Amino acid sequence: MGWLADETGLEKSDANYTALTPLSFLSRAADVFPDDTAIVYGRTRRSYAEYRERCSRLASGLAGLGVVPGDVVATLLPNVPAHAEAHFGVPACGAILNAINTRLDVSTVAYILGHGGAKVLLCDSQFLPLAHDAIAAMEEGSPPQIVEVPDAEAGLATSGDYVTYDDFLASGDPDFAWIMPEDEWESLALNYTSGTTGRPKGVVYHHRGAYLNAMGQVLSWRMVLRPVYLTIVPLFHCNGWCHTWMMPAVGGTLVCCREVRAKPIFDAIADEGVTHFAGAPIVLSTLIDAPEEDRRAFEQVVEVFTAGAPPAAATLAAIEPMGFNVTHVYGLTETYGPATECLWHPKWDGLERDDRAAVKSRQGVGMPFIEHVTVMDPETMQEASRSGAHQGEIMFRGNGVMKGYYRNPEETAKSFAGGYYRTGDLAVLEDDGYIRIADRAKDIIISGGENISSIEVEGVLMTHEAVSLCAVVAKPDDKWGEVPCAFVETRAGTEVSEADLIAFARRTLAGFKTPKAVVFGELPKTSTGKIQKFQLRDRAKDL
Repeated sequence: MGWLADETGLEKSDANYTALTPLSFLSRAADVFPDDTAIVYGRTRRSYAEYRERCSRLASGLAGLGVVPGDVVATLLPNVPAHAEAHFGVPACGAILNAINTRLDVSTVAYILGHGGAKVLLCDSQFLPLAHDAIAAMEEGSPPQIVEVPDAEAGLATSGDYVTYDDFLASGDPDFAWIMPEDEWESLALNYTSGTTGRPKGVVYHHRGAYLNAMGQVLSWRMVLRPVYLTIVPLFHCNGWCHTWMMPAVGGTLVCCREVRAKPIFDAIADEGVTHFAGAPIVLSTLIDAPEEDRRAFEQVVEVFTAGAPPAAATLAAIEPMGFNVTHVYGLTETYGPATECLWHPKWDGLERDDRAAVKSRQGVGMPFIEHVTVMDPETMQEASRSGAHQGEIMFRGNGVMKGYYRNPEETAKSFAGGYYRTGDLAVLEDDGYIRIADRAKDIIISGGENISSIEVEGVLMTHEAVSLCAVVAKPDDKWGEVPCAFVETRAGTEVSEADLIAFARRTLAGFKTPKAVVFGELPKTSTGKIQKFQLRDRAKDL
């Protein structure tokens, strides 16, 4: 199929075929944009020529420690320049990058180090105690060699117990020949899921998927040359949604952000001219609720990708006039981060507030690198009708889907059954083909035989002026089996009672969907700002 009658001499060769890899982006950028600013962190400014040289030194140093192609190199790092360099320097010596969530507990980090088999660990000085305890608790594998990454910008003292990152780079060869993949299916990164229902699973990325994801997001984000990107999404979360690999492709500047707080975000936007950032809706709420002394004026419109939960109407109404254009995206660790976008159409330009939010809060359509994303009945594999009435499971197929789960063929086969990656997220297809999530299967509340979408209830509560953030989970009930329970963070300077919020919700929702309890206080969140509903479900059991 698709072959000419005579293909004589039309074979792949070095002249007409190269394996796709995001490593090529930095090699090109160092040649095309050598003097342009590649990385900014506090007083640190590095050009693309310097960026590539440091990555080469890192690759050389790792090879000198005995790291060979196929080995794993792990990191326990925040969003600092060394972490960006690891995204190129580790695979440049043929190794696979395992960026570990710095907020995990000792047992989980120990499991990841053992299961992934890391030979070297690049560790920020702040997280050395976590690394020490995790290594001591490892139940399989050999302990990794530690390279300490100090952070003078953060005022962290160096322990003096390990070779420091800059000394390690100094020993490396700036002309080290990068080991590029011969096959784009070769592994590039190993990312572990949150593991809230058991041990985390190791998601394996290939070079092809990361390359195409990065290029596809350039299109989806409508990027032009030399954007300025602020690293709010942790680089240990889906490799920062592949944005670190993406920036060199467009000669962009990566502004590192160690702490996600309103003041450094506003400072970066005003002082560095940030044009793009991504993060969970909690980041938007942080900016909206920032005290006046933390705010800064800026002239540019900042493009924002948000994911993790649909942005509420009240959030969009507050953030967009501040100079931010928000696009809702959706994805998972298994899809390299964002894989769908709520692509905006000009015909919606006249929509206001609630109607605008209703359109913008959808998960949308597949990004350019995804072959097919849809909603299907998980039993029959029949696609849902474009009516918004038939619920099914979101499924992906294409180059933007992981290779599979490391050392877990059973889970890989289960998640790929039927020729699609099964997300576990429940959704509908609307009449324009856009996907709208109803809920995760585990977050559906079944009360007296009725299914209640926690997202729907949350959306109503978020429209109350006193509500800054909320999450709704199931609370056990003797009569109904379970009922909705809302956990709420309120805005500073506002007052609202449990009875007030229940009455407010009842104006919009059916009685069985109305929360039967409201708990006030800070919500538990992951490092990426996602609310940890499993903790709230445990708390609701004791109410």
